[in-house]
Amino acid sequence: MRQETTTPTRRTWRDYLGLAARGFAMGMADVVPGVSGGTMAFVLGIYEELLESIRRMVNPQALGLALRGKLKAALDLLPWPFLLAVGVGILTAVFSLAHFLEWALEHHPVLVWSFFLGLVTASIWAVSRRIERWDWRAILSAAVGAIALYWIIGLTPVATPTAPWFIFLSGVIAICAMILPGISGSFILVLLGKYQYILAAVTSRDFLTLFIFTAGAGIGIVSFAQVLSWLLKRYHNVTVAFLIGLMIGSLRKLWPWKLVTDVADAALTSEVNVLPAAFNGEVALAIALAALGFLIVVFIELVAMRTEQRRPVAVASPQK
Repeated sequence: MRQETTTPTRRTWRDYLGLAARGFAMGMADVVPGVSGGTMAFVLGIYEELLESIRRMVNPQALGLALRGKLKAALDLLPWPFLLAVGVGILTAVFSLAHFLEWALEHHPVLVWSFFLGLVTASIWAVSRRIERWDWRAILSAAVGAIALYWIIGLTPVATPTAPWFIFLSGVIAICAMILPGISGSFILVLLGKYQYILAAVTSRDFLTLFIFTAGAGIGIVSFAQVLSWLLKRYHNVTVAFLIGLMIGSLRKLWPWKLVTDVADAALTSEVNVLPAAFNGEVALAIALAALGFLIVVFIELVAMRTEQRRPVAVASPQK
C-alpha cells in the first residue's frame, strides 16, 4: 500500500514541476462545483504533506527571525518551495480554465460531470488502499461521512449578501471544504450563493473581491489544516475512512443526469438524479469520458505503486 511522505528528501526541479502539475489538477477540480481538490491531492499522493506543510507555516521561530531581518534563515524553516509549486499549479488552473469550465458546465454539463464521476469513483478505490485495517470504527466513520455529505448536497442554495465580511467568511468556509476529499469548496460556494459571484470575479479580474476572498481562505486553511493534520497523525485509519465516506457521498452531486424539480427566479433550487431517457451519442460519450477519468486515476495509482516499490524503505525513528 502506498504511503504518503510528509518529510521528503531534497527535491529537484523536475520534482517541483511534478508538484505544479498536481496543483494544476487540484485547481481544475476546485473550479467545478462538486469535485474536490482535496480528492486530487489524496489520489496524487501529496495530501498529508500538503496539510503538514500548511501547518508548519505557522512557525513562531521563523516569524522571530523575519522580524530581526534574517529572512533567509526564516525561509529555511518553512516548507515554502512545496507550497509555492503546488500553489502556482492551482492558480494557473483556476485562471486558465475558469472560462472554459464555465462554458462547458453551461453547454455540456453531462460530459463534464461524467468525467469527474469516473475520477472520483476510482479515487475512492485508490484512497481506500491507504486504510491499514477496516475495523468497525473505520466502517462507521466512512458511513457517517457518506451520509453527512449526501445530506449536505441535498441542501438548497440560499441568497446571501455580497458585503466584504460575507465574502471573507465564504473564503474561510469554502477553503476548509476544498482541502477535504469529497467536499467541493465550489459546491459550498453554490450553497452560500457565491459560486457565480466569485467565478465572475475571476473572469473579470475583480482583484479587490478576490483579495478579500483569498484573505479569508488563508486564515481558514491555516486553522483547519492544524486540526486535520492532528487527526491524521493520531487517528489515521478513522480519519481517512471518514474522508472516503465524504467522497462516496459526493457521488450524489456528480451523477450526470438530473431532473430539475424546482426553479425560483431563474435559479436552480432543487434537482434529482435520473437515468438517461435514451441511449444516444451523448450518453455513449459520457460513458467513455467516465471510463477515461476512471482509468486516469488507476494509471496514476499503478505508476505511484511501482515508483514506491523501487524506493529504498526508510526506517522510521521511534516515537516518543
